[in-house]
Amino acid sequence: MLQLTQNLKSGDMELSEVPVPALTRGKVLVRNHYSVISAGTEGGKVSTARKGYIGKAKEKPAQVKQVIETLKSEGIASTYRRVMNKLDALTPLGYSAAGVVEAVSEGVTRFKVGDRVASGGEGANHAEVSSVPENLVVKVPDAVSLRDAAYATIAAIAVQGVRQADLRLGESCAVIGLGLLGQLTVQILKASGVKVAGIDIDMDMVELAGRSGADIAFARDSGDEEQAVIDFSDGYGVDAVIITAGSSSLDPVELAGRLCRRKGRVVIVGAVPTGFSRENYYRKELELRMATSYGPGRYDPNYEEKGQDYPIGYVRWTENRNMQAFLQLLTDGKIDLSFLTTHEFEFEKSPAAYQMIVDRSEPYVGIVLKYETEKETGRSVDLGGEGRRPSAGGDEPRVSFIGAGSFAQNLLLPNIKGSALVSVATSQGHTSKNVAQKWNFRTATCDAEDVFKDDSNTVFIATRHDSHAEYVMRSLKAGKNVFVEKPLCMTEEELEEIAGIYKSASGGGAPRLMVGFNRRFAPHVRSIKKEFTDKLPKSINYRINAGAIPADHWIQDREIGGGRIIGEVCHFVDLAMYLAGALPKRLSAAAMEDPRGLLDTLNVNILFMDGSIANISYFANGSKALKKERLEVFSSGKTAVLDDFTKLDIFTSRKTKKMKLGQDKGHRREVEEFLDSVRKGTPSPIPFEEIYYSTRMSFDIIRSITGGETIIY
Repeated sequence: MLQLTQNLKSGDMELSEVPVPALTRGKVLVRNHYSVISAGTEGGKVSTARKGYIGKAKEKPAQVKQVIETLKSEGIASTYRRVMNKLDALTPLGYSAAGVVEAVSEGVTRFKVGDRVASGGEGANHAEVSSVPENLVVKVPDAVSLRDAAYATIAAIAVQGVRQADLRLGESCAVIGLGLLGQLTVQILKASGVKVAGIDIDMDMVELAGRSGADIAFARDSGDEEQAVIDFSDGYGVDAVIITAGSSSLDPVELAGRLCRRKGRVVIVGAVPTGFSRENYYRKELELRMATSYGPGRYDPNYEEKGQDYPIGYVRWTENRNMQAFLQLLTDGKIDLSFLTTHEFEFEKSPAAYQMIVDRSEPYVGIVLKYETEKETGRSVDLGGEGRRPSAGGDEPRVSFIGAGSFAQNLLLPNIKGSALVSVATSQGHTSKNVAQKWNFRTATCDAEDVFKDDSNTVFIATRHDSHAEYVMRSLKAGKNVFVEKPLCMTEEELEEIAGIYKSASGGGAPRLMVGFNRRFAPHVRSIKKEFTDKLPKSINYRINAGAIPADHWIQDREIGGGRIIGEVCHFVDLAMYLAGALPKRLSAAAMEDPRGLLDTLNVNILFMDGSIANISYFANGSKALKKERLEVFSSGKTAVLDDFTKLDIFTSRKTKKMKLGQDKGHRREVEEFLDSVRKGTPSPIPFEEIYYSTRMSFDIIRSITGGETIIY
């Protein structure tokens, strides 16, 4: 299928042939007929991408700060690679579309194939086919054209701004910024029985506001606008001001403070700074409100990703119901889009539409893209080329990837050298195509099934944690070697099922299973391992200053990420077991109580079969200024101290060895050793028994914390 994308590094736009996006649980596959360009939001993205590195940095100060922090902790080479991978990517555009349902996934009950729908959010891109969560899709009434319905998501932003203004019949409102969003806001306010004043810097938009129903409208700095609005509101000031402008100036928010009556409301919908002076907001006791995009549910993964609706008795208007409300206004003839739609482009000519926005070569308001709906869309994209074809026969690794986000691109793919790359499967078509082009995969797809059926002999799995177990088991059953990023799985039942499949396949030529426990492959860790003999027990003290992760992050979600113990602490128990050189005998753990139920500040004590002991302290409540990891190993008169995988000191009775390296946590070596085992037909670098116990211990840590018990192996 075709999708409009932009390269963040070069700013180049193109219509890319990409795979149809994956239809994952809770989603609806929509064949788009129309989509609408949000000229303000998307035009800003396009303009920023076309700037040089300095210009990009000025536009994104928060990201620059992150880069500086990464530079401090990981060094120049790693930081450069991360930044370039982020920039050299195909980025989708668009978030408001309408079309016809082609398929629905498991769990979706409100839609069926053939339904006419409007859709929104990150999945509703300018593309021939979109995969959109159920709560971001609404049915289009028969009386509404798909062309008009494509405005529903953008209009929901205006609807939410009006709701935040909380106006009653007969009250007054000023709208600052009369672009598409402002014009829609004016029409919605008039449909609600509110008196409306409009202000904009563009006289053409001022005149258009009159057609949208504004009672009065003025150009900013005409000299008359402020007094006219005061007079319009009987001398009191308007009951509310809705700012739909996009500007780096403080003028909109300062003007709003002057136009509003005492105890009135100022609602910010557009992207404007809020560092206003205190006088009007303090003296009038004004209420400043933010409107969050389409409405309640926005940025809530439970609502948008999992499809958990808010009960109408508690949240009357969600983002989905805001979209429905706009479509009802269209049905009732209370919204007129005929004069707001100034341009319609065939989708194949969409880059020209953006060029018009950037150049401002002619006046525009609503810009609609129209799609060809009869052409075939391919499930995968074959990039061809003999250099991308895997070699025939032999044990040379022929590698496919399921999942290829930033982790895979920064830490796994750069270390796969000399191996044929066959298929890459990601949930979004533009990501799959971008990764395939950048790393020379033969095929880009959004369906993991294609990987299980291709001619690869090795699969790397780098998806979210909840899918690991399924993909591991299906890959093993397909006879493929497996490298899966930690964790191996999310439940004890999955662990036992994987163990059964692996053991039944064991024997000559059986597939290898490897989990990304990279720390045991770090050069400094290997030096420690050589320094101490496995014949004598060791005392291991491992402190991890992990830092806080928000409670709503996907890693903290028990269903998707499993929490930090399953998702990350498994790393550290594996390293302790590797250094001890023995399997666990007894385990106990305790965690600091957290009102949100998070288990991310804890202590783990392990006794190993050889008498070694390990204390693992995983803290999420420390200072970011402290380095992340400190490992200490004591045995037979020697002590090794490793600081953040950069500096290793080994103390003996006679001397101290000091070793320094750039931070290396073993990612390169783990991938190389795994692929080498495939070439040579040797066992996986990590024995399955150790993978099993490292994974099982993460489940047992939770059991020990919640049940207050000591686990005996």
